[in-house]
Amino acid sequence: MNNEGLKKIHIDLPNHWAIGGESFWATPLGNDLFRIENVPFYAYGLNFHDVVKATSKADDLIPEIKELIELSGHRTFRVFFEKKIDPQRQEKILDSMKELTISYERANGIYFSLDMQPNGNYQAVFDRLDELEKENILGFETCETRIEGSFDDLPEND
Repeated sequence: MNNEGLKKIHIDLPNHWAIGGESFWATPLGNDLFRIENVPFYAYGLNFHDVVKATSKADDLIPEIKELIELSGHRTFRVFFEKKIDPQRQEKILDSMKELTISYERANGIYFSLDMQPNGNYQAVFDRLDELEKENILGFETCETRIEGSFDDLPEND
């Protein structure tokens, strides 16, 4: 990705199971609006090319996402491959999903964030991932909003 003209924006995720926040590359659109330019790995209810409002308290601080302004139509899935699945097989499996309008970004050796284009078939992608999960190849989650008005995960119940 060419980062020229892009700006970092951030979201706090204090309830998330893996991380306390996430940063994104975004295109500044003016008036504190930004278009997200990468697939979210942790935030819920945000997707590639969504437009968000993000503000900062000072010019030297990264803008914090405050609200979702416009949905892009992209959808996000997250995949955790079983450790026994080697990287070449992971890539082959994910490449086979390109016909379902899926592209992906790798976070580490087993964790991927999948982007489904707006013209994709959500149920077909879900069903394919569900089959792979039943075969003990991977686990997955969908990334719809967990808490209304938030991009965070649900708080743990004590």
